[in-house]
Amino acid sequence: MNHNPCYGGIFDWDTLVAKCDALNIQAEDPALWEDQEKAQALLRERTAVQAQIDQLQGLEAECDDACVLAELGDEAGDEPSILEAERALMRIAELYKTLETESLLSGEADANDCFIEIHAGAGGTESQDWADMLLRMYRRWAERRAFKVELVHEQEGEGAGIKSASIKVTGHNAYGWAKTESGVHRLVRISPFDSNARRHTSFSSVWVSPVVDDNIVVDIQEKDLRIDTYRASGAGGQHVNRTDSAVRITHLPSGIVVQCQNDRSQHKNRAEAFSMLRSRLYERELQMREANAQALNSQKTDNGWGHQIRSYVLHPYQLVKDSRTAVETANTQGVLDGDISIFLSAALAQRVQGKHES
Repeated sequence: MNHNPCYGGIFDWDTLVAKCDALNIQAEDPALWEDQEKAQALLRERTAVQAQIDQLQGLEAECDDACVLAELGDEAGDEPSILEAERALMRIAELYKTLETESLLSGEADANDCFIEIHAGAGGTESQDWADMLLRMYRRWAERRAFKVELVHEQEGEGAGIKSASIKVTGHNAYGWAKTESGVHRLVRISPFDSNARRHTSFSSVWVSPVVDDNIVVDIQEKDLRIDTYRASGAGGQHVNRTDSAVRITHLPSGIVVQCQNDRSQHKNRAEAFSMLRSRLYERELQMREANAQALNSQKTDNGWGHQIRSYVLHPYQLVKDSRTAVETANTQGVLDGDISIFLSAALAQRVQGKHES
């Protein structure tokens, strides 16, 4: 495969195939299943490697077809065929960039599903509407990647938008892709809620944590928890608000608070809230291992000016700019519709580079 100009660089085809063969041999060993945790980790790794091989083979076949189409079109003077081939090669190049970014997702939890929490900052209706816009953006982003999205918790704002919300995003590498979104997001726009049409600045915070399975041990002491139940509100609340089915868990040592209200059963909501808490505590441990842990924590706790990771300016000009990587785009509507891949890729590359330099 390495003869194809579409490949090279980060993709060592021979090493990738050899790795897959070795994993297949290990998976066939009956003794492997004596250690369930090791077996499941190996199978996850094998699935990921095989998926990468399948994607590269598919890209190679498409690249070959596009090159043949271009050659035939050139020989026949068929301009439409040449243009079609060019479009195909451009699309292949974009897919290759995606695979290149996915190759950076090698962290111990990167392949996991994730929770995305959004909290409106100070500012009442303005910030609550902005939090709702972010919730929509992440849902659209997940849909673009064919991830499954489940609303875990939503607290509606008084006038519009939401005070807070949590979604569970299910799909391979969901956490790896989304993990750099943790931080404060700043919006500048002409307020639709201001009768004088003045410009407003709003802030909302985002926190991303990996879903952890039972094989990952997270020590949670019962004495460290405060568990409250309350009547659910928000979307779907009419089905569950006759009893105190919603659950809020506060982890006292860390101050982490998680909530769940998406089920009629308090028992199921409690179990999901515990899952979220384990994920948040595990994410906290992962972040503490990184050199930028203090910066990330300050981004989360100080939800306001000067701590944003990204600014979304809708007036007096159109621009979305990431303050960490300096990546920017004028396609603000596309970003708010979930097209945030350029920001994710740049932030992931920067994080990997930082690890290598340290």
